[in-house]
Amino acid sequence: MKTSPNTFLTRPLRLMALTALVAISAVTLQTAQAAPAGHGGHGGQGWSMGSPRHLERMLDSVDATAEQRTQIQQIMTAARDELRGQREQAKSLRAQGMTLFSQPTVDARAAETLRAQLQAQQDVASKRMMQAMLDVSRVLSPEQRRQIAERMQQRQAKMQRHQAERQQGPGATGR
Repeated sequence: MKTSPNTFLTRPLRLMALTALVAISAVTLQTAQAAPAGHGGHGGQGWSMGSPRHLERMLDSVDATAEQRTQIQQIMTAARDELRGQREQAKSLRAQGMTLFSQPTVDARAAETLRAQLQAQQDVASKRMMQAMLDVSRVLSPEQRRQIAERMQQRQAKMQRHQAERQQGPGATGR
């Protein structure tokens, strides 16, 4: 087999590119999923209540009682407070990822270790938000939960339509 002078460069460059892609993907995924409820994100959860204002609108839409509102606000506030530490940890891990990626040679083992840390951190946040949602589910009636689920499905469909329109480009929507 004949080797070109670039063969020895190609393998390390491929490994570096793959490692960088993994690191960037992990950081991007973590950034998207770690955004705690109430800060423009939904914590990576399937049906988070979102910001306090969004929570109020959602509770208004299902005619939640004052007692239900108080209980749910306490549940969500406790979850958000606990996740603040997660947000700081995620910020630190993202900074480590950028430092790792910016090195002349990207250490694949360090990238994998960082990816595993990001995954574990996201899992902790996901579990906490799921617990909050289970707690909320015990406060709401089955009918209220059904109504919320329907509204969230409608919202998700609307967001998907908007995303599809953005991907088609500015001229595709008739603007």
